Amino acid sequence: MLYFYNMSRAKKDELVFKALADGRRREILDILKDEPRTTGDICAHFKKLDRCTVMQHLRVLERAGLVITQKKGRFRWNYLNAVPIRDIYDRWINKYANHSVEVLTRMKHEIERK
Repeated sequence: MLYFYNMSRAKKDELVFKALADGRRREILDILKDEPRTTGDICAHFKKLDRCTVMQHLRVLERAGLVITQKKGRFRWNYLNAVPIRDIYDRWINKYANHSVEVLTRMKHEIERK
């Protein structure tokens, strides 16, 4: 985990975008949205994927900082860490969305005036 925090901002963003690019990884994040799950629970959700493949997806998510794991006894618990998603939102989406909303609002007012 220390590796993640010592990386450059661009490298962190790149890992998050790569992790979010795959639908199965986004599905894993959806599974973890409400509560942490064991790796076994996540593997059971993906009936068409073998455990090794699910573990590879979890590693990509963990490397991007989107999943935090904790070993308790013989179980490995996976927790969603939404902070990197929020960082992406603040850096990329929010700035562009605000501008688009302003433009659409101005257009709406101009159309209503006519």
